[in-house]
Amino acid sequence: MSAPLKVIYEDNHLLVCIKPAGVLSQSDETGDGDLLTTAKGWVKNKYNKPGNVFMGLVHRIDRPASGVLVLARTSKAAARLARSFQSRKAHKRYFALVQGDIDLEPILQDYIRKSDRQIEIVSERTQGAKFARLRWRKLGFERGVSLLDIELETGRPHQIRLQFSSRGFHILGDYRYGGTQLFDKRNIALHAYALELDHPTKGELMRWTAPPPASWNGWCDQQWLHQVESIQLLEGALEFV
Repeated sequence: MSAPLKVIYEDNHLLVCIKPAGVLSQSDETGDGDLLTTAKGWVKNKYNKPGNVFMGLVHRIDRPASGVLVLARTSKAAARLARSFQSRKAHKRYFALVQGDIDLEPILQDYIRKSDRQIEIVSERTQGAKFARLRWRKLGFERGVSLLDIELETGRPHQIRLQFSSRGFHILGDYRYGGTQLFDKRNIALHAYALELDHPTKGELMRWTAPPPASWNGWCDQQWLHQVESIQLLEGALEFV
């Protein structure tokens, strides 16, 4: 990562930061900079720690997307956070800008399969298929672009991108899945703006939010995006108030 790590919360068990668009969550064969390595270096330098620093990656955000990401600073926290995400007790919310005036059912359900480097929507009977479900609502429509608020109920690879593009509504900049409109270099208009979960050791409900990056300016009414300042947990799902 060329930009400094933006940390929004830390304690002995957690490090919550903002993953910039275009940055890997974890290192891969490209050798490009990644958030996990940067976070380890940040902790090592801040606390002058000798040797290797433990940092557990318990969920990911796609490289061309941005948003709130939590890392575990202890193995105990990593195990408990992983179970929280697997059991769907952690709540994640996204903003997305999609091409067109979207008009779909408020709940999208599909089956997604990942094989080698290909991720696709398949039938329920396909070997390796995993159930994918999300809820969404439209916050506004301007100049041919819809702003969506999305709650993931499952966390499949590329889930949001696949479920909307398969229905003809492509996220801005997402050429991989059929998008035709440039957004921000090679990045896409998808931002994880809220994350809510139980603290792995204290058991307290924790919530972190972050508005989209500056690249979103001019694409939609900014007052819609600033609703992120006033969200609360209501009957198991984040809602605007």
